[in-house]
Amino acid sequence: MAKMQAVTITTPITGEVIPLNQVDDPVFSTGMMGLGFGVQPTSGQVLAPVSGTVTMIAATKHALGFTTPDNHLEVLVHLGIDTVALGGAPFTLNVEAGDTVQAGDVVATMDLDAIKASNKQTTVVLAVTNATDKLAHLDVTPGKATAGQTVAKGRLNAATFNAKRQGRLKPVDHYDELATAIVENVGGVENINSLIHCITRLRFYLKDESLANDDVIADLKGVIDVAKAGGQYQVVIGAAVTDVYDAVVKLIGPEYTNDAATAKVVADTNAAAQQPTTFGGKIKHGFSSLIGVITGSMIPVIGLLAASGILKGILALLTTYKLVSATASTYVIINAMSDSVFYFLPIFVGFTAAKKLGADPVIMGIVGGVLTYPSLVSIAASGKTISTFMGMSINASFFGLPVHLASYTYSIFPMIAGAWLASKLEPWLKRVIPTVLRMIFLPLFEVVIVSGVILLFLGPIITVLSTGLANLIVTVYNLSPAISGLLIGGFYQVLVIFGLHWAVIPIVANDIATTGHSYLNAIVSATMVAQGGAVLAIALKSKLANIQELAWPATISAFAGVTEPAMYGINLKYGRAFITASIGAAVGGFLTGLMHVNMWGFTGSLIGFTSFVNPKGMDFSFTGFWIASIATIVVSFTLTWLFGFKDEDAQTVKRAPKKRHLGAA
Repeated sequence: MAKMQAVTITTPITGEVIPLNQVDDPVFSTGMMGLGFGVQPTSGQVLAPVSGTVTMIAATKHALGFTTPDNHLEVLVHLGIDTVALGGAPFTLNVEAGDTVQAGDVVATMDLDAIKASNKQTTVVLAVTNATDKLAHLDVTPGKATAGQTVAKGRLNAATFNAKRQGRLKPVDHYDELATAIVENVGGVENINSLIHCITRLRFYLKDESLANDDVIADLKGVIDVAKAGGQYQVVIGAAVTDVYDAVVKLIGPEYTNDAATAKVVADTNAAAQQPTTFGGKIKHGFSSLIGVITGSMIPVIGLLAASGILKGILALLTTYKLVSATASTYVIINAMSDSVFYFLPIFVGFTAAKKLGADPVIMGIVGGVLTYPSLVSIAASGKTISTFMGMSINASFFGLPVHLASYTYSIFPMIAGAWLASKLEPWLKRVIPTVLRMIFLPLFEVVIVSGVILLFLGPIITVLSTGLANLIVTVYNLSPAISGLLIGGFYQVLVIFGLHWAVIPIVANDIATTGHSYLNAIVSATMVAQGGAVLAIALKSKLANIQELAWPATISAFAGVTEPAMYGINLKYGRAFITASIGAAVGGFLTGLMHVNMWGFTGSLIGFTSFVNPKGMDFSFTGFWIASIATIVVSFTLTWLFGFKDEDAQTVKRAPKKRHLGAA
């Protein structure tokens, strides 16, 4: 009888066996997936940890499930952390679902170097996913172990042991009852738009999330938790997700499924950090969350921004050397190619920010279209002033109310704020608008309210703040060019993040229009060079392919005068790099002001070197530009190399479990 109760499990891979609570993924480390252990592998060959049937293989090859024939234990082997995003590339499988294997059979290989190069962790996790129902305990022996070596021993619990001895142990679990309960509590079939799944979760797209009974679903036997992210209603199941998915599909019909999306879906819901209790901690947490939303919203378009920035640099060179006239149709066409992603940036950011914050992406894309609508852009750019208020020009009216319409092209912060508002507004609208009217009136009210808030309130507030800052900048510059260069250089890119830099642009334009040059623009140019110097250090220092893939084009783009890819894609995302870049910019700005470097054009950064040539004859501004730029690069590059970034910043993303917001496996 003791033998019938015994359970032994071997390590599926050679390496360092670690307790489950040391695995860097809360779904596993907290035991939600069952008892087990982790392995830090030193070899890529994967063996079957138990004898039995291969019952599950993930579409992306990063996870395999086994069921033992005698005890019916369900054993999950998960290859790496968050490796679902790699699409199966680093994995080679030797088995298929339905195959029978013996413990020690080679079932797969994993390319450890490729996984590391993709900025993912190689940790292999083994979990007995039905341990709660089957096992009394499972003891793990940590330390170095060779693949196939027994590292975990346990015993069946009394119920399983007795059922096995009496020959009534069920060969499989049935999920029809669970599927019925889930469908009923997400609001019924009529509330489901579509359904996909990943390795641990059912991912519903619901018509109205407010109809779902979160607490009831979370308490169902077989459900680990409920999470909401990216417009999805996620029911966390665990390794049995494919069985539950099949049962749900059998219940609601295949027309609600999307196999392509299921194959590509990645686990993108990170655990929320533990809420801080101190005031300072709350401020820091709030700012960190804001930066996370900003960078997360920008990442999907960073590649486009980098490409467009490089194209802008090429166009600047073509016009500088008189190869293309600024009035020629060739210039217009190339400029449209390079400028469209910036001009319509509110549309793209509205879409991505909505996905990040859980609002409707299409509706927020339309709001972005409102802000970039040609007629409104024309009013903002016309320079027309009906009256003034707090130093702000009133250039329009709305039902008789004076309004300041600002330009929102190239801007991101108003759309992120709008997406946050929409994420709060949508659930309320869904509750108060009858279902039969929701398809028309929900987008109607949301577009009107969110657009109105941005145009009538948020935009003017940003304009007042930026105008005040611009006046302060001019005052400080008149007192001391060097001190103003230090301050402007250090903080200008911070203003860019929040859209507060727009009032500086008219000052630069007015300076060039009236005097033909701008000392202020020369300082702004140094901040672009600094972002490029910092991201160049990261491009050279990092050994991670995904970091290099973004850092190199971001470097070129920044030196071509477009800093968004460097700032949002790398420097701001990893925090310290943005600080070291800002210190470099402060140095560059200080030297620019100290040497009274002047600028006779709009194009800045290294690509704009000809803007520092005095049309009346070469003077010290050209030399000063190079001195300040080289010093800026040296400082930002060196500080970033030494203190601003290391690959562990990208490799280690700490997670903490929190109810309703689990990190996805």
